Amino acid sequence: MKFKEKENRPWGLFYVICNEEKYKLKKIEVNPGKKLSYQYHNKRSEVWTIIEGVATITLNGETIVKYPGESINIPLRAKHRVQNDSDDILVFIEVQTGTYFGEDDIVRIEDDYNRK
Repeated sequence: MKFKEKENRPWGLFYVICNEEKYKLKKIEVNPGKKLSYQYHNKRSEVWTIIEGVATITLNGETIVKYPGESINIPLRAKHRVQNDSDDILVFIEVQTGTYFGEDDIVRIEDDYNRK
């Protein structure tokens, strides 16, 4: 499959599968022992579907574990993070819906990589 774009991050990488006016679709890969920033978005909500591995998700301070085939809804402005506590890669599909899908709509509360 040819992806529209690929972006490396300190925790792994993501591929943009589709970027439309009303939604954006990504494949996200989180390396073993890594986690994304604890964050929220002002202009989009997300739905994550786990494809490979085990996702440890923090959603508004609550820890939730999801396995392949399971999904979770991340509402607009909900504080969230995903981490991979296993020795295997974590892969999930992210569907974003809202009014704007730029990476600058990430409000980081806590970040292991000192990003703003």
